[in-house]
Amino acid sequence: MRSIILVALLSFAVSAVAQSPEPVSPPPAKLDATGFALVHPLFDADYMCSEHFEGQLKYPGDDFGADCIVTGGLSGDESSGFSKFYRTDGKTNEDWYGWNVPVLAPITGTVARIHINPSINKPGEMGKPPASFVVFKHDDGLMVLVAHVAEVAVKEGDKVTAGQPFAKVGNNGFSRSPHIHIGAWRDKTPLQIRFDLRAKGLLRKKD
Repeated sequence: MRSIILVALLSFAVSAVAQSPEPVSPPPAKLDATGFALVHPLFDADYMCSEHFEGQLKYPGDDFGADCIVTGGLSGDESSGFSKFYRTDGKTNEDWYGWNVPVLAPITGTVARIHINPSINKPGEMGKPPASFVVFKHDDGLMVLVAHVAEVAVKEGDKVTAGQPFAKVGNNGFSRSPHIHIGAWRDKTPLQIRFDLRAKGLLRKKD
């Protein structure tokens, strides 16, 4: 099964990270759900995303955001097996297919902000926000946040290219399993993300 990927977007003014259980700033009076942003796939691997519908999480970056989990379990030619998240029982982070998988930059731009949460959660147990995250800024004002990362290899002010590895999949903050949250926004208005399937095709050709 090929990756199922749909994502959304977030607000740089927000001080707490994606999936915070408590409100951290007043939400906009009205969210515009008509805007979209095209972003590079998060991983050079199969993955699935669960999206946050409007109103589920009320702040830009959370609203319309998505949680993406790397999948495995298929044979090399994908003729047998079935997609799953972990190899055995999922009780350790290392058992999850996504643990420590490289995370790819969603857009070309500048690293605008980084926050590191050094904690590592145990699968099945929710940690405390904010998560480790990196915010990217495109020249046109598009902002994209990627959260629950580990081993961040960039610093604020760095220039990055879409598809460039910049971190690894972690399990920190308001999270109960190894995964990545992605959200984006422009002018504090959340956007709905679509992954660039042409870029996904190029990744497939390299494999």
